[in-house]
Amino acid sequence: MQRWRGLEDIPQDWGRSVVTIGSYDGVHRGHQLIIGRAVERARELGVPSVVVTFDPHPSEVVRPGSHPPLLAPHHRRAELMAELGVDAVLILPFTTEFSRLAPADFIVKVLVDKLHAQLVIEGPNFRFGHKAAGNVQLLTEFGETYDYRVEVIDLYVSGEAGGGEPFSSTLTRRLVAEGDVAGAAEILGRPHRVEGIVVRGAQRGRELGFPTANVETLPHTAIPADGVYAGWLDVNGEAMPAAISVGTNPQFDGTERTVEAYAIDRIGLDLYGLHVAVDFLAYVRGMLKFDSIDELLVAMAADVKRCSELISAYERG
Repeated sequence: MQRWRGLEDIPQDWGRSVVTIGSYDGVHRGHQLIIGRAVERARELGVPSVVVTFDPHPSEVVRPGSHPPLLAPHHRRAELMAELGVDAVLILPFTTEFSRLAPADFIVKVLVDKLHAQLVIEGPNFRFGHKAAGNVQLLTEFGETYDYRVEVIDLYVSGEAGGGEPFSSTLTRRLVAEGDVAGAAEILGRPHRVEGIVVRGAQRGRELGFPTANVETLPHTAIPADGVYAGWLDVNGEAMPAAISVGTNPQFDGTERTVEAYAIDRIGLDLYGLHVAVDFLAYVRGMLKFDSIDELLVAMAADVKRCSELISAYERG
């Protein structure tokens, strides 16, 4: 899959293509419907499929300080899109100048002049251009002038997550923030993932017999509510069952919120400096402060046992 950062990265000889545009944070099951349809139609037409997305999130430019927590960084979104069969991802730097681009100019500069769109696939509420003035109707009208067609796909899926609300990135972020990682996984179609570099912490876990990888998360990451979770620590593609702790470590009067993962029954791991991923399967309990270290150790052993049971049951299917 080709990855382009900016219009200037698009090959000069790029031909017709099927295009879909959006933030697509998380590439959740609703997003997968639209992207999957774009891939399908591109193959039918014998042309490449292109996903256009933005960095930073448009809200941060339009309303500074309002950047939402991210369900997936751009490299992860690209990986997920590649798995869906996408041929190219175009990440457009979303600047103040770009935000002022009129809808008609966006269509001409991006869809027509650079991507030579033959077909554009979008959800019904797609908005674009300055002050989000462009919509699907306008996009369709311009297609008659610039020789492309528009297909509107209903991206709304619903289930038990969020009490039956339609699946969305906003709902997923809320569930993650509440610690409902199982609900978030239903929407995403996979466990919620947090990534970052393993850094040195206070090393109390090692002293207590449960050495953890202290993950310095990427900026704007959507981090689950404080608590203990079952999941996996993914290192270079190897997913190790893990007990995960999120919080400030109240037992030792900590103040900095951290994400730490204990790879269950793995001895002698040296992960410092490595980029790792933590996948959240299930919430186990809230963050507590115990009366003694002995009580903490009993609770940690119970947490590890419970995490192992939840992971084993999930992996058995």
